[in-house]
Amino acid sequence: MTANAQLYVTLEIGNGAATGALAVLDAALASTVIASVLISPLAGQSLDVTAAKALIERSQKKGVAAFVADDANLAQMLKADGVHISWSKDPVSAYRNSRAITGERMMIGVDAGRSRHDAMLLGEAGADYVAFGIPPHVEDRATAQERQCNLVAWWSKIFEVPCVAFDVSGAEQARQLSLDGADFIAVTVSSAMTAQDVSTRVKDCAEAIVPSGINA
Repeated sequence: MTANAQLYVTLEIGNGAATGALAVLDAALASTVIASVLISPLAGQSLDVTAAKALIERSQKKGVAAFVADDANLAQMLKADGVHISWSKDPVSAYRNSRAITGERMMIGVDAGRSRHDAMLLGEAGADYVAFGIPPHVEDRATAQERQCNLVAWWSKIFEVPCVAFDVSGAEQARQLSLDGADFIAVTVSSAMTAQDVSTRVKDCAEAIVPSGINA
């Protein structure tokens, strides 16, 4: 690593949860320094536009980059800083489709899953970051986490495009991914959580990140 990993918070919001989502965001922002926030709907729901707009404005007011999940048109409408594209079978096409909508005005990051080939293609295509996550359906989480660490270590040693580690379960995994060279550690919180639980989760992961130059 050439610099300390930074926190990237994924905030999942439910329909009609605007007030709760803002409280969760405020708790996260008050806990530690956060580089970026991804606004994403809870599984099976569509994004609450009113809530998303308020969250984006609050994040930007605090100097934090705000991303919208998987919807370049909505990201533009809400004046977000970027779009995050979740893993798919053809992430490169998904990236190009989003870039055609946003032009160069927004950042676009893409989850390459566990594919080194897709990750390299995304880097060559111009993605602003490449992410390695663990899809919810994966049952063997331990093996998936080991694979994720290997992917992050491989990417960080060879490529200059920033790398984001998604689906981080907690402090221990955050620590290892920071040692492996992740530029950003993505911690997931939701509008259903209490402010205290959000603060604890975010702070624990922030404190687990190992400063650059220190070996475990």
